[in-house]
Amino acid sequence: MLDSIDREIRMACVGYHASHEQFAPSRLLALVRQAETAGFDTAMCSDHFHPWSRAQGHSGYAWSWLGAAMAVTRLPFGVVTSPVGRYHPAVVAQKAATLAEMHRGRFWMAVGSGEALNEAITGEPWPGKPQRNQRLLEAVEVMRALWAGEEVDHDGSFAVRNAKLYTRPSEPPRLLVAALSEDTARWGAAWADGLITVNQQPDRLRALVSAFREGGGDGKPMYLQVKLSYAADDAQALRGAYEQWRTNVLGAEASEELRTPQQFEAEALRVSAAQVADSVRVSCDPQRHVAWLQQDLALGFEQLYLHNVNQDQSRFIDVFGSAVLPALR
Repeated sequence: MLDSIDREIRMACVGYHASHEQFAPSRLLALVRQAETAGFDTAMCSDHFHPWSRAQGHSGYAWSWLGAAMAVTRLPFGVVTSPVGRYHPAVVAQKAATLAEMHRGRFWMAVGSGEALNEAITGEPWPGKPQRNQRLLEAVEVMRALWAGEEVDHDGSFAVRNAKLYTRPSEPPRLLVAALSEDTARWGAAWADGLITVNQQPDRLRALVSAFREGGGDGKPMYLQVKLSYAADDAQALRGAYEQWRTNVLGAEASEELRTPQQFEAEALRVSAAQVADSVRVSCDPQRHVAWLQQDLALGFEQLYLHNVNQDQSRFIDVFGSAVLPALR
């Protein structure tokens, strides 16, 4: 068992998470180039229309930025998105195919059922979770058919008529399920190429991993997005996490109902710094982060994407590049 864990740690693939809600696209472009120079292996980004708070303050369009970021680095990239709601699945299939054709083997996509904060902007009815899961599965089937070169007609949660992609990659992008709960992980395991989730308390994360494997995901890759706050001292790290990320530690019901950054801010007035520290790994000690990440690798995650939720990105990239990444390899 220890030999297996050691092998996973030595083979760790560690990525940088680019948060479009917190930084302008031009700034994020400079940060991913810095991350590549510092030794990060890969990168991923969010895809949202709104930030969760006005303190975060940005909302760049992920797909335009991905084209630029992949052109100026050699890193593989991924994105977490909802392919139905504010987007049409056929258009998502087209833009994903374009990135995958230009950058062979370097692009993956994770899909989820979406959040009211982003998807409800179209003014269309905002369905409940079962209906959103149904339309997500329909979207996955449509996208895969288009990537296979089929002409697609579809009637269901959305309509497609005479759609065919004429520019396609030699291999379709890896399509992961984005899951925060055991139920979603188990459900997505049957159709997804892999899993991406977010760090939680160890028992909950272990249960989610088990649900994915039991649902049909055994042997499929698993990625973990790690929320952390690193700064010069613990107090500064906690303060930065609280200022930037307290709207993001609300329960899952928040994403079901809240539609504006102001609504998230109002709900987050009740969130304490201690609650943020329960969801975000707060420490100024690089070796503490190494120990946490080694635990993640031992659970079977093959790629870790580090999201430093405070504003001090350059310090984080440099310190983790010199002190954390080598320790994981």
